[in-house]
Amino acid sequence: MVPDGTHEPPNFSAALLAEVDGLYNFASRLTQNGSEAEDLVQDTFARAMAAQAQFRPGSNLKAWLFRILRNAYIDGRRRARHGFELRTRDEDDTVEVHTELLRGDFELERLRRVVAEDIEAALSKLGDEARTVVLLDLEGFSEAEIGEVMGTPPGTVKSRLSRARARLRRLLVEYQR
Repeated sequence: MVPDGTHEPPNFSAALLAEVDGLYNFASRLTQNGSEAEDLVQDTFARAMAAQAQFRPGSNLKAWLFRILRNAYIDGRRRARHGFELRTRDEDDTVEVHTELLRGDFELERLRRVVAEDIEAALSKLGDEARTVVLLDLEGFSEAEIGEVMGTPPGTVKSRLSRARARLRRLLVEYQR
């Protein structure tokens, strides 16, 4: 325990690595590109290691890392908008859908893939802020934690989340039937 009574992670880099799956999932949905997501997670770890002294032991490491990742993503988007970085979507990221009918578990898995593709497509139609708030909510962050990651008050998070969910419902209206 540290002097203020909270627990400090035994090893900072091990604590960072424990969050890699969540960070990668978040990054891949933000970027919609597997290799860009990997680069973004790597950049997040590099930034976190460089800023290790700024991390307050006992505070929320996961929220801190997600904020670093989000800021790195925004920085990359700004650079790309100003012509400093240009990336295109990988051809490998497309999912091939076969038209033949599948049976049993294969049919169920195909249905899941189609639904997942529709959800991903709907998420991609949201703006960066709306997509971010939805993805953080799906990661299990509270509104206060999302506010910490995004640098906004919890009330703003609540309204953005409500608007983003409403937009997703409109985009996915065919699944409400």
